[in-house]
Amino acid sequence: MTGAPTTNAQIGDLSVRYARSGSGPPVVLLHGLAEDHSSWQPVLSGFRNHTAFAVDLRGHGGSSCGHCDGTAEQLARDLTGFLEVVTGPAPVVGFSMGGSIALLGAAERPDMVTGLVVIATSCVVGRAAAEFFSDRISMVESGAMEELATALKEDTATQVLTEVDLDTLTAGRLAAIGDGAGYANAARAMMALRERPLTGRLAEVSCHVDVVSTDGDLFCPPRAGQMIVDGVADAAYHQIDRAGHLVTVDRPVALSALLDRLTSGMVGKGGSGPGSDRDVLDEGAK
Repeated sequence: MTGAPTTNAQIGDLSVRYARSGSGPPVVLLHGLAEDHSSWQPVLSGFRNHTAFAVDLRGHGGSSCGHCDGTAEQLARDLTGFLEVVTGPAPVVGFSMGGSIALLGAAERPDMVTGLVVIATSCVVGRAAAEFFSDRISMVESGAMEELATALKEDTATQVLTEVDLDTLTAGRLAAIGDGAGYANAARAMMALRERPLTGRLAEVSCHVDVVSTDGDLFCPPRAGQMIVDGVADAAYHQIDRAGHLVTVDRPVALSALLDRLTSGMVGKGGSGPGSDRDVLDEGAK
């Protein structure tokens, strides 16, 4: 979120950095693993009717790590604490890990999370993903930061379909994770979803949820998005084609247009069937 003013708020044991932009009612943005608030910069036009609060999650960007316990529950409490201290009740837009945190926050504090858009998000972690997280945690804990940098570049390459400057993109992600402590903590929290998936908590989410998937996402494929739709009482499905996991990189214009529609009143219940509003954004906008 280049150019947007940033500030810090004390949330429990945590100093939380966030960037604020726009005007209107609040919407809170949660980035994914190995990112920070700046990852939302390409799609800020999708929040033109809101004041967007893009948060650096625990141990990412300018937020402190605090007393990490490696659980999604703690990360969800960080979110609801931010809502209590900074914005008041608000809708939340989460990407990947940020979407998982938002779902859990909505289940635990329906009085604070008034609507959700979850992008490229899963509610359960498979064996291969758990091994992926375990490998990255081991790199941090052993101090193998050069190995982690190489792995992160390789990971990033598999998350995009378009031609990008991988060195620049990876450098930004490495800057977001700093010494890696917050990255390892978040990876541990996501790895735990293999044994304690969020599927059992989805029925507790009472607000409307818009689920956005992409056709080329190898990390959180469309079936992962459909699993969320099937588990939430009030949900709609949207799909952006010609994009990988990092849809903000591959299709920022298309995602901005979709977010603009979804966040204008935070509605999106129509569609082609129960719990289904399949927007296939393929032509035109990048």
